[in-house]
Amino acid sequence: MDIRKPLKTIQFIRGGQVVSLANVPPSRTLLEVLREDLACTGTKEGCGEGDCGACTVVVGEAEGGKIHYRAVNSCIKLAHSIDGMALWTVEDLAAQDGTLHPAQQSMVDCHGSQCGFCTPGFVMSLFGMYQNHVACGEPITRELAQQELSGNLCRCTGYRPIFDAAQQMAALPTVAVDETDLLSKLELLAHTSKGLEANLAYNSPSTLASLLQARAAHPDAQLVAGCTDVGLWVTKMHMQFGKVLDITQVQELRRIEDYPQHIAIGAAVTLSDAFAALAKERPQLKTFAARFAGLPVRNSGTLGGNVANGSPIGDSMPLLIALGANVVLMSVRGHREMPLEALYTGYRKNVMAKDEVLAWIKVPKPAPSEMLKVYKISKRYDDDISAVCLAVNLQIDEGVVRRASLGAGGVAATPVRASQTESALLNKPWALQTVQQAISTLRAEFSPISDMRASGAYRREVLGNLLQRFWLESQGLQQINLESFVLEEVAP
Repeated sequence: MDIRKPLKTIQFIRGGQVVSLANVPPSRTLLEVLREDLACTGTKEGCGEGDCGACTVVVGEAEGGKIHYRAVNSCIKLAHSIDGMALWTVEDLAAQDGTLHPAQQSMVDCHGSQCGFCTPGFVMSLFGMYQNHVACGEPITRELAQQELSGNLCRCTGYRPIFDAAQQMAALPTVAVDETDLLSKLELLAHTSKGLEANLAYNSPSTLASLLQARAAHPDAQLVAGCTDVGLWVTKMHMQFGKVLDITQVQELRRIEDYPQHIAIGAAVTLSDAFAALAKERPQLKTFAARFAGLPVRNSGTLGGNVANGSPIGDSMPLLIALGANVVLMSVRGHREMPLEALYTGYRKNVMAKDEVLAWIKVPKPAPSEMLKVYKISKRYDDDISAVCLAVNLQIDEGVVRRASLGAGGVAATPVRASQTESALLNKPWALQTVQQAISTLRAEFSPISDMRASGAYRREVLGNLLQRFWLESQGLQQINLESFVLEEVAP
Protein backbone atom coordinates (compact mmCIF):
# COMPACT_ATOMS: atom_id res chain seq x y z
CA MET A 1 0.00 0.00 0.00
CA ASP A 2 1.17 3.53 -0.78
CA ILE A 3 1.68 4.94 2.75
CA ARG A 4 1.67 8.48 1.37
CA LYS A 5 -2.06 8.18 0.69
CA PRO A 6 -4.32 8.79 3.70
CA LEU A 7 -7.18 6.42 4.48
CA LYS A 8 -10.71 7.65 5.01
CA THR A 9 -12.51 6.44 8.13
CA ILE A 10 -15.29 4.02 7.16
CA GLN A 11 -18.64 4.86 8.71
CA PHE A 12 -21.79 2.75 8.52
CA ILE A 13 -24.92 2.04 10.53
CA ARG A 14 -25.14 -1.26 12.38
CA GLY A 15 -27.62 -2.08 15.11
CA GLY A 16 -28.92 1.47 14.96
CA GLN A 17 -25.51 2.91 15.82
CA VAL A 18 -22.76 4.52 13.77
CA VAL A 19 -19.69 2.29 13.46
CA SER A 20 -16.42 4.04 12.60
CA LEU A 21 -13.35 2.14 11.43
CA ALA A 22 -10.05 3.92 10.85
CA ASN A 23 -6.93 2.86 8.95
CA VAL A 24 -8.60 0.06 6.97
CA PRO A 25 -6.37 -0.81 3.97
CA PRO A 26 -8.07 -0.39 0.57
CA SER A 27 -7.75 -4.09 -0.27
CA ARG A 28 -9.24 -5.35 2.99
CA THR A 29 -12.50 -7.24 2.54
CA LEU A 30 -15.65 -6.72 4.53
CA LEU A 31 -15.46 -10.33 5.76
CA GLU A 32 -11.98 -9.74 7.17
CA VAL A 33 -13.15 -6.62 8.96
CA LEU A 34 -16.20 -8.38 10.39
CA ARG A 35 -14.44 -11.48 11.65
CA GLU A 36 -11.03 -10.10 12.63
CA ASP A 37 -11.70 -6.48 13.61
CA LEU A 38 -15.28 -6.57 14.91
CA ALA A 39 -15.32 -10.20 16.16
CA CYS A 40 -18.52 -10.91 14.21
CA THR A 41 -17.63 -14.56 13.67
CA GLY A 42 -21.21 -15.58 12.90
CA THR A 43 -20.43 -14.52 9.33
CA LYS A 44 -18.56 -17.53 8.00
CA GLU A 45 -15.58 -17.78 5.69
CA GLY A 46 -16.26 -20.44 3.07
CA CYS A 47 -15.14 -20.39 -0.54
CA GLY A 48 -13.74 -16.85 -0.60
CA GLU A 49 -15.14 -16.28 -4.09
CA GLY A 50 -18.84 -15.47 -3.71
CA ASP A 51 -19.96 -18.99 -4.56
CA CYS A 52 -21.11 -20.69 -1.34
CA GLY A 53 -22.95 -17.83 0.41
CA ALA A 54 -21.69 -18.64 3.94
CA CYS A 55 -20.44 -15.05 4.24
CA THR A 56 -23.73 -13.39 3.24
CA VAL A 57 -24.65 -10.11 4.92
CA VAL A 58 -27.30 -7.52 4.07
CA VAL A 59 -26.58 -3.89 3.21
CA GLY A 60 -29.12 -1.09 3.04
CA GLU A 61 -29.06 2.17 1.10
CA ALA A 62 -31.45 5.08 0.93
CA GLU A 63 -33.16 5.16 -2.46
CA GLY A 64 -36.21 7.30 -3.20
CA GLY A 65 -37.03 7.89 0.45
CA LYS A 66 -36.93 4.17 1.29
CA ILE A 67 -34.33 1.64 2.33
CA HIS A 68 -33.20 -0.70 -0.42
CA TYR A 69 -31.96 -4.02 1.00
CA ARG A 70 -29.44 -6.25 -0.76
CA ALA A 71 -27.97 -9.57 0.33
CA VAL A 72 -24.28 -9.55 -0.68
CA ASN A 73 -21.16 -11.69 -0.28
CA SER A 74 -18.85 -10.10 2.29
CA CYS A 75 -15.86 -12.24 1.25
CA ILE A 76 -15.33 -10.39 -2.03
CA LYS A 77 -16.73 -7.00 -1.03
CA LEU A 78 -14.13 -4.40 -0.13
CA ALA A 79 -14.77 -2.96 3.31
CA HIS A 80 -14.59 0.67 2.12
CA SER A 81 -17.46 0.03 -0.31
CA ILE A 82 -20.04 0.01 2.52
CA ASP A 83 -19.11 3.49 3.71
CA GLY A 84 -22.33 5.45 4.28
CA MET A 85 -24.58 2.36 4.23
CA ALA A 86 -26.47 0.27 6.78
CA LEU A 87 -25.20 -3.23 7.52
CA TRP A 88 -26.80 -6.30 9.09
CA THR A 89 -24.97 -9.49 10.08
CA VAL A 90 -26.48 -12.60 11.62
CA GLU A 91 -25.66 -11.23 15.10
CA ASP A 92 -28.00 -8.27 14.52
CA LEU A 93 -31.31 -10.04 13.94
CA ALA A 94 -32.47 -11.35 17.31
CA ALA A 95 -34.18 -8.94 19.71
CA GLN A 96 -32.43 -7.82 22.88
CA ASP A 97 -34.52 -10.27 24.91
CA GLY A 98 -33.34 -13.13 22.72
CA THR A 99 -36.49 -13.45 20.60
CA LEU A 100 -35.45 -14.72 17.21
CA HIS A 101 -36.19 -12.87 13.99
CA PRO A 102 -38.64 -14.68 11.64
CA ALA A 103 -35.71 -15.49 9.35
CA GLN A 104 -34.10 -17.35 12.26
CA GLN A 105 -37.21 -18.81 13.90
CA SER A 106 -38.51 -20.25 10.65
CA MET A 107 -35.20 -22.10 10.15
CA VAL A 108 -35.62 -23.59 13.65
CA ASP A 109 -39.27 -24.49 13.12
CA CYS A 110 -38.66 -26.08 9.72
CA HIS A 111 -35.46 -27.91 10.75
CA GLY A 112 -33.48 -25.96 8.15
CA SER A 113 -30.07 -26.41 9.77
CA GLN A 114 -27.89 -29.48 10.22
CA CYS A 115 -24.12 -28.89 10.55
CA GLY A 116 -24.87 -25.16 10.77
CA PHE A 117 -21.90 -23.78 8.86
CA CYS A 118 -23.96 -22.42 5.98
CA THR A 119 -26.90 -21.45 8.20
CA PRO A 120 -25.86 -17.82 8.93
CA GLY A 121 -25.63 -17.14 5.19
CA PHE A 122 -29.06 -18.66 4.56
CA VAL A 123 -30.51 -16.66 7.45
CA MET A 124 -29.14 -13.42 6.04
CA SER A 125 -30.51 -14.20 2.57
CA LEU A 126 -33.85 -14.94 4.25
CA PHE A 127 -33.63 -11.61 6.09
CA GLY A 128 -33.10 -9.85 2.75
CA MET A 129 -36.14 -11.67 1.36
CA TYR A 130 -38.13 -10.74 4.45
CA GLN A 131 -37.39 -7.04 4.06
CA ASN A 132 -37.92 -6.98 0.29
CA HIS A 133 -41.05 -9.14 0.16
CA VAL A 134 -42.73 -10.05 3.47
CA ALA A 135 -42.39 -6.54 4.90
CA CYS A 136 -44.00 -5.22 1.71
CA GLY A 137 -46.95 -7.61 1.91
CA GLU A 138 -45.71 -9.81 -0.94
CA PRO A 139 -45.97 -13.58 -0.47
CA ILE A 140 -42.87 -15.70 -0.92
CA THR A 141 -43.59 -18.45 -3.40
CA ARG A 142 -41.56 -21.61 -3.78
CA GLU A 143 -40.21 -20.30 -7.08
CA LEU A 144 -39.14 -17.01 -5.52
CA ALA A 145 -37.41 -18.83 -2.65
CA GLN A 146 -35.51 -21.01 -5.10
CA GLN A 147 -34.40 -18.02 -7.15
CA GLU A 148 -33.28 -15.84 -4.27
CA LEU A 149 -31.49 -18.63 -2.38
CA SER A 150 -29.59 -19.84 -5.44
CA GLY A 151 -26.43 -18.09 -4.19
CA ASN A 152 -26.41 -20.08 -0.95
CA LEU A 153 -25.10 -23.64 -1.01
CA CYS A 154 -26.09 -26.31 1.52
CA ARG A 155 -24.11 -29.54 1.58
CA CYS A 156 -25.98 -31.55 4.22
CA THR A 157 -29.45 -30.32 5.19
CA GLY A 158 -31.04 -30.29 1.77
CA TYR A 159 -33.04 -27.42 0.41
CA ARG A 160 -36.64 -28.49 1.07
CA PRO A 161 -36.74 -27.41 4.75
CA ILE A 162 -34.94 -24.16 3.88
CA PHE A 163 -37.50 -23.35 1.20
CA ASP A 164 -40.17 -24.22 3.77
CA ALA A 165 -38.56 -21.72 6.14
CA ALA A 166 -38.64 -19.00 3.48
CA GLN A 167 -42.37 -19.47 3.06
CA GLN A 168 -42.99 -19.82 6.79
CA MET A 169 -41.56 -16.39 7.70
CA ALA A 170 -44.75 -14.50 6.84
CA ALA A 171 -46.77 -16.57 9.34
CA LEU A 172 -44.62 -15.46 12.29
CA PRO A 173 -45.07 -12.24 14.31
CA THR A 174 -43.92 -9.25 12.27
CA VAL A 175 -40.55 -7.66 13.00
CA ALA A 176 -40.06 -4.24 11.39
CA VAL A 177 -36.98 -2.13 10.77
CA ASP A 178 -37.43 1.49 11.93
CA GLU A 179 -36.78 2.91 8.48
CA THR A 180 -37.60 6.50 9.47
CA ASP A 181 -34.86 6.49 12.07
CA LEU A 182 -32.46 4.65 9.78
CA LEU A 183 -33.07 7.07 6.89
CA SER A 184 -32.28 10.05 9.12
CA LYS A 185 -29.04 8.44 10.29
CA LEU A 186 -28.01 7.57 6.73
CA GLU A 187 -28.71 11.17 5.70
CA LEU A 188 -26.42 12.42 8.45
CA LEU A 189 -23.68 10.08 7.24
CA ALA A 190 -24.15 11.31 3.68
CA HIS A 191 -23.46 14.88 4.83
CA THR A 192 -20.25 13.93 6.62
CA SER A 193 -17.35 15.77 5.02
CA LYS A 194 -15.33 13.59 2.70
CA GLY A 195 -12.31 15.87 2.72
CA LEU A 196 -9.82 15.65 -0.13
CA GLU A 197 -11.16 12.32 -1.32
CA ALA A 198 -9.24 12.39 -4.59
CA ASN A 199 -6.07 12.03 -2.54
CA LEU A 200 -7.31 9.07 -0.55
CA ALA A 201 -6.11 5.50 -1.04
CA TYR A 202 -9.73 4.45 -1.54
CA ASN A 203 -11.60 7.00 -3.62
CA SER A 204 -15.36 6.64 -4.13
CA PRO A 205 -16.52 9.77 -6.02
CA SER A 206 -20.20 10.65 -6.12
CA THR A 207 -20.30 12.53 -9.44
CA LEU A 208 -19.22 11.66 -12.96
CA ALA A 209 -17.07 14.79 -13.22
CA SER A 210 -15.14 13.90 -10.07
CA LEU A 211 -14.72 10.31 -11.28
CA LEU A 212 -13.20 11.45 -14.58
CA GLN A 213 -10.91 13.90 -12.82
CA ALA A 214 -9.77 11.20 -10.40
CA ARG A 215 -9.16 8.79 -13.26
CA ALA A 216 -7.06 11.39 -15.10
CA ALA A 217 -5.06 12.12 -11.94
CA HIS A 218 -4.59 8.45 -11.00
CA PRO A 219 -4.61 6.36 -14.20
CA ASP A 220 -2.96 3.40 -12.44
CA ALA A 221 -5.55 3.14 -9.65
CA GLN A 222 -7.49 -0.12 -9.60
CA LEU A 223 -11.00 0.53 -10.88
CA VAL A 224 -13.75 -1.42 -9.13
CA ALA A 225 -17.44 -1.56 -9.95
CA GLY A 226 -18.97 -4.15 -7.64
CA CYS A 227 -15.75 -6.10 -7.12
CA THR A 228 -17.20 -9.55 -7.79
CA ASP A 229 -14.16 -10.35 -9.95
CA VAL A 230 -11.50 -8.00 -8.54
CA GLY A 231 -12.44 -9.37 -5.11
CA LEU A 232 -11.15 -12.75 -6.25
CA TRP A 233 -7.82 -11.17 -7.12
CA VAL A 234 -7.61 -10.24 -3.44
CA THR A 235 -8.85 -13.50 -1.93
CA LYS A 236 -7.32 -15.97 -4.39
CA MET A 237 -4.29 -14.19 -5.84
CA HIS A 238 -3.51 -12.17 -2.69
CA MET A 239 -3.19 -8.96 -4.67
CA GLN A 240 -2.94 -5.64 -2.86
CA PHE A 241 -3.85 -2.26 -4.33
CA GLY A 242 -2.13 0.97 -3.41
CA LYS A 243 -5.07 3.00 -4.67
CA VAL A 244 -8.63 1.98 -5.51
CA LEU A 245 -11.12 4.01 -7.56
CA ASP A 246 -14.67 2.80 -6.88
CA ILE A 247 -17.33 3.94 -9.37
CA THR A 248 -20.38 2.50 -7.60
CA GLN A 249 -21.39 5.74 -5.85
CA VAL A 250 -21.32 7.90 -9.01
CA GLN A 251 -24.92 9.03 -9.13
CA GLU A 252 -25.10 9.53 -12.90
CA LEU A 253 -23.82 5.99 -13.51
CA ARG A 254 -26.35 4.40 -11.12
CA ARG A 255 -29.20 5.32 -13.47
CA ILE A 256 -31.03 3.49 -16.24
CA GLU A 257 -32.23 6.03 -18.80
CA ASP A 258 -35.07 5.34 -21.22
CA TYR A 259 -34.92 6.78 -24.75
CA PRO A 260 -37.18 6.19 -27.77
CA GLN A 261 -34.74 3.85 -29.53
CA HIS A 262 -32.65 2.45 -26.67
CA ILE A 263 -32.05 2.25 -22.95
CA ALA A 264 -28.78 3.48 -21.46
CA ILE A 265 -27.53 1.49 -18.48
CA GLY A 266 -24.98 3.24 -16.28
CA ALA A 267 -21.81 1.32 -15.51
CA ALA A 268 -22.60 1.36 -11.77
CA VAL A 269 -26.04 -0.23 -12.14
CA THR A 270 -26.10 -3.62 -10.40
CA LEU A 271 -26.59 -6.76 -12.44
CA SER A 272 -29.90 -7.32 -10.64
CA ASP A 273 -31.25 -3.95 -11.77
CA ALA A 274 -29.69 -4.12 -15.23
CA PHE A 275 -31.16 -7.56 -15.98
CA ALA A 276 -34.53 -6.42 -14.64
CA ALA A 277 -34.47 -3.54 -17.14
CA LEU A 278 -33.47 -5.85 -20.01
CA ALA A 279 -36.14 -8.40 -19.06
CA LYS A 280 -38.77 -5.65 -18.91
CA GLU A 281 -38.16 -5.02 -22.61
CA ARG A 282 -37.61 -8.71 -23.40
CA PRO A 283 -39.40 -10.99 -20.87
CA GLN A 284 -37.81 -14.11 -22.35
CA LEU A 285 -34.52 -13.06 -20.70
CA LYS A 286 -35.81 -13.57 -17.16
CA THR A 287 -34.65 -17.18 -16.81
CA PHE A 288 -31.24 -16.46 -18.33
CA ALA A 289 -30.78 -13.49 -16.00
CA ALA A 290 -31.59 -15.66 -12.97
CA ARG A 291 -28.84 -18.08 -14.01
CA PHE A 292 -26.16 -15.38 -13.92
CA ALA A 293 -24.42 -16.35 -10.64
CA GLY A 294 -26.47 -16.15 -7.44
CA LEU A 295 -28.48 -13.22 -6.16
CA PRO A 296 -25.76 -11.89 -3.78
CA VAL A 297 -23.34 -11.66 -6.71
CA ARG A 298 -25.94 -9.97 -8.91
CA ASN A 299 -26.70 -7.57 -6.06
CA SER A 300 -23.06 -6.44 -5.88
CA GLY A 301 -21.73 -6.93 -9.39
CA THR A 302 -22.42 -4.36 -12.08
CA LEU A 303 -23.13 -4.69 -15.78
CA GLY A 304 -20.40 -2.15 -16.50
CA GLY A 305 -17.88 -4.16 -14.49
CA ASN A 306 -18.82 -7.39 -16.27
CA VAL A 307 -18.40 -5.74 -19.67
CA ALA A 308 -15.18 -3.86 -18.86
CA ASN A 309 -13.67 -6.97 -17.30
CA GLY A 310 -13.99 -8.68 -20.67
CA SER A 311 -13.88 -12.28 -19.51
CA PRO A 312 -14.47 -14.66 -22.45
CA ILE A 313 -16.99 -16.50 -20.26
CA GLY A 314 -18.82 -13.41 -19.00
CA ASP A 315 -22.47 -14.15 -19.67
CA SER A 316 -23.76 -10.65 -20.30
CA MET A 317 -21.53 -9.87 -23.29
CA PRO A 318 -22.79 -12.48 -25.81
CA LEU A 319 -26.32 -11.28 -25.08
CA LEU A 320 -25.38 -7.62 -25.44
CA ILE A 321 -23.52 -8.32 -28.67
CA ALA A 322 -26.58 -10.06 -30.10
CA LEU A 323 -28.72 -7.10 -29.03
CA GLY A 324 -26.43 -4.69 -30.90
CA ALA A 325 -25.31 -2.84 -27.76
CA ASN A 326 -22.81 0.01 -27.82
CA VAL A 327 -20.51 1.15 -25.03
CA VAL A 328 -19.65 4.75 -24.18
CA LEU A 329 -16.13 5.47 -22.92
CA MET A 330 -15.53 8.76 -21.12
CA SER A 331 -12.58 10.82 -19.91
CA VAL A 332 -11.87 14.47 -19.16
CA ARG A 333 -10.99 14.74 -22.87
CA GLY A 334 -14.49 13.77 -24.01
CA HIS A 335 -16.29 10.58 -24.93
CA ARG A 336 -16.43 8.00 -27.70
CA GLU A 337 -18.92 5.28 -28.58
CA MET A 338 -18.42 1.91 -30.23
CA PRO A 339 -20.06 -1.51 -30.64
CA LEU A 340 -19.47 -3.60 -27.54
CA GLU A 341 -17.47 -6.25 -29.37
CA ALA A 342 -15.07 -3.57 -30.65
CA LEU A 343 -14.05 -2.85 -27.04
CA TYR A 344 -11.87 -5.95 -26.81
CA THR A 345 -8.41 -6.48 -28.29
CA GLY A 346 -7.40 -9.74 -26.58
CA TYR A 347 -7.79 -11.81 -23.45
CA ARG A 348 -8.99 -9.32 -20.80
CA LYS A 349 -7.54 -6.49 -22.86
CA ASN A 350 -9.43 -3.56 -24.36
CA VAL A 351 -9.07 -0.27 -26.21
CA MET A 352 -9.64 1.96 -23.18
CA ALA A 353 -6.98 4.58 -22.58
CA LYS A 354 -5.48 4.92 -19.11
CA ASP A 355 -7.66 7.93 -18.33
CA GLU A 356 -10.90 6.45 -19.67
CA VAL A 357 -13.73 4.67 -17.91
CA LEU A 358 -16.60 2.67 -19.35
CA ALA A 359 -19.58 4.83 -18.46
CA TRP A 360 -22.68 3.55 -20.31
CA ILE A 361 -24.03 0.52 -22.12
CA LYS A 362 -26.64 1.48 -24.73
CA VAL A 363 -29.04 -1.32 -25.65
CA PRO A 364 -31.43 -0.95 -28.61
CA LYS A 365 -35.08 -1.62 -27.94
CA PRO A 366 -36.58 -4.76 -29.53
CA ALA A 367 -37.75 -4.66 -33.11
CA PRO A 368 -41.35 -5.83 -33.75
CA SER A 369 -40.24 -9.00 -35.55
CA GLU A 370 -37.29 -9.82 -33.28
CA MET A 371 -36.66 -13.49 -32.43
CA LEU A 372 -34.26 -13.66 -29.50
CA LYS A 373 -32.92 -16.58 -27.50
CA VAL A 374 -29.85 -16.86 -25.27
CA TYR A 375 -28.50 -20.21 -24.13
CA LYS A 376 -26.10 -20.98 -21.30
CA ILE A 377 -24.40 -24.37 -21.02
CA SER A 378 -22.81 -25.14 -17.66
CA LYS A 379 -22.22 -28.15 -15.43
CA ARG A 380 -24.69 -26.85 -12.84
CA TYR A 381 -27.96 -25.24 -13.81
CA ASP A 382 -27.78 -22.60 -11.08
CA ASP A 383 -24.86 -20.48 -9.90
CA ASP A 384 -22.24 -21.76 -12.33
CA ILE A 385 -19.87 -20.46 -14.98
CA SER A 386 -20.63 -21.07 -18.64
CA ALA A 387 -18.76 -23.53 -20.77
CA VAL A 388 -20.55 -22.05 -23.78
CA CYS A 389 -22.99 -19.18 -24.13
CA LEU A 390 -24.79 -18.36 -27.38
CA ALA A 391 -27.24 -15.53 -28.03
CA VAL A 392 -29.20 -15.54 -31.30
CA ASN A 393 -31.20 -12.54 -32.46
CA LEU A 394 -32.96 -12.74 -35.82
CA GLN A 395 -35.50 -10.63 -37.65
CA ILE A 396 -37.51 -12.67 -40.12
CA ASP A 397 -39.86 -11.08 -42.61
CA GLU A 398 -41.99 -13.16 -44.96
CA GLY A 399 -39.85 -16.21 -44.28
CA VAL A 400 -36.53 -14.48 -45.02
CA VAL A 401 -33.83 -13.59 -42.48
CA ARG A 402 -33.53 -9.80 -42.80
CA ARG A 403 -31.23 -9.30 -39.82
CA ALA A 404 -28.96 -11.71 -37.96
CA SER A 405 -26.96 -10.97 -34.84
CA LEU A 406 -25.16 -13.69 -32.86
CA GLY A 407 -22.93 -13.32 -29.80
CA ALA A 408 -20.85 -16.16 -28.36
CA GLY A 409 -18.91 -16.72 -25.16
CA GLY A 410 -16.49 -19.43 -24.09
CA VAL A 411 -15.22 -20.04 -27.62
CA ALA A 412 -12.46 -17.42 -28.03
CA ALA A 413 -10.14 -15.17 -26.03
CA THR A 414 -12.90 -12.56 -25.83
CA PRO A 415 -16.67 -12.48 -26.14
CA VAL A 416 -17.25 -12.44 -29.90
CA ARG A 417 -19.73 -11.78 -32.68
CA ALA A 418 -20.29 -14.77 -34.97
CA SER A 419 -20.05 -12.63 -38.09
CA GLN A 420 -19.49 -15.47 -40.56
CA THR A 421 -22.56 -17.26 -39.29
CA GLU A 422 -24.55 -14.05 -39.52
CA SER A 423 -23.56 -13.81 -43.20
CA ALA A 424 -24.61 -17.43 -43.73
CA LEU A 425 -28.09 -16.53 -42.47
CA LEU A 426 -28.61 -13.02 -43.82
CA ASN A 427 -31.14 -12.68 -46.66
CA LYS A 428 -31.60 -16.46 -46.76
CA PRO A 429 -34.94 -18.24 -46.36
CA TRP A 430 -35.55 -19.33 -42.77
CA ALA A 431 -35.53 -23.01 -43.65
CA LEU A 432 -33.80 -26.19 -42.51
CA GLN A 433 -31.21 -26.06 -45.31
CA THR A 434 -30.19 -22.53 -44.35
CA VAL A 435 -29.91 -23.51 -40.71
CA GLN A 436 -27.84 -26.60 -41.47
CA GLN A 437 -25.39 -24.50 -43.48
CA ALA A 438 -25.24 -21.93 -40.69
CA ILE A 439 -24.57 -24.67 -38.12
CA SER A 440 -21.56 -25.87 -40.12
CA THR A 441 -20.32 -22.30 -40.43
CA LEU A 442 -20.73 -21.64 -36.71
CA ARG A 443 -18.80 -24.75 -35.71
CA ALA A 444 -15.95 -23.80 -38.04
CA GLU A 445 -15.89 -20.11 -37.11
CA PHE A 446 -14.07 -20.47 -33.78
CA SER A 447 -11.24 -22.57 -32.33
CA PRO A 448 -12.11 -22.82 -28.63
CA ILE A 449 -9.62 -24.18 -26.14
CA SER A 450 -10.02 -27.17 -23.86
CA ASP A 451 -10.10 -26.52 -20.13
CA MET A 452 -11.70 -27.82 -16.92
CA ARG A 453 -15.18 -26.82 -18.08
CA ALA A 454 -15.21 -28.40 -21.53
CA SER A 455 -13.06 -29.57 -24.40
CA GLY A 456 -12.68 -27.50 -27.54
CA ALA A 457 -14.41 -30.21 -29.56
CA TYR A 458 -17.35 -30.22 -27.16
CA ARG A 459 -17.69 -26.45 -27.38
CA ARG A 460 -17.73 -26.51 -31.19
CA GLU A 461 -20.33 -29.28 -31.23
CA VAL A 462 -22.53 -27.52 -28.68
CA LEU A 463 -22.41 -24.24 -30.60
CA GLY A 464 -23.99 -25.91 -33.57
CA ASN A 465 -26.45 -27.80 -31.39
CA LEU A 466 -27.66 -24.55 -29.84
CA LEU A 467 -28.37 -23.02 -33.23
CA GLN A 468 -30.28 -26.20 -34.12
CA ARG A 469 -32.20 -25.82 -30.87
CA PHE A 470 -33.08 -22.26 -31.84
CA TRP A 471 -34.45 -23.57 -35.15
CA LEU A 472 -36.48 -26.30 -33.47
CA GLU A 473 -37.96 -23.85 -30.96
CA SER A 474 -38.83 -21.48 -33.79
CA GLN A 475 -40.84 -24.36 -35.27
CA GLY A 476 -42.82 -24.80 -32.07
CA LEU A 477 -40.86 -27.51 -30.27
CA GLN A 478 -40.70 -26.50 -26.60
CA GLN A 479 -40.17 -29.65 -24.54
CA ILE A 480 -36.42 -29.46 -25.19
CA ASN A 481 -36.26 -26.27 -23.14
CA LEU A 482 -35.48 -26.59 -19.42
CA GLU A 483 -37.70 -23.57 -18.77
CA SER A 484 -40.69 -25.83 -19.46
CA PHE A 485 -39.43 -28.56 -17.09
CA VAL A 486 -41.09 -28.71 -13.66
CA LEU A 487 -39.58 -30.91 -10.96
CA GLU A 488 -42.33 -32.26 -8.75
CA GLU A 489 -41.38 -32.04 -5.09
CA VAL A 490 -42.07 -35.18 -3.06
CA ALA A 491 -43.57 -34.54 0.36
CA PRO A 492 -41.52 -35.91 3.28
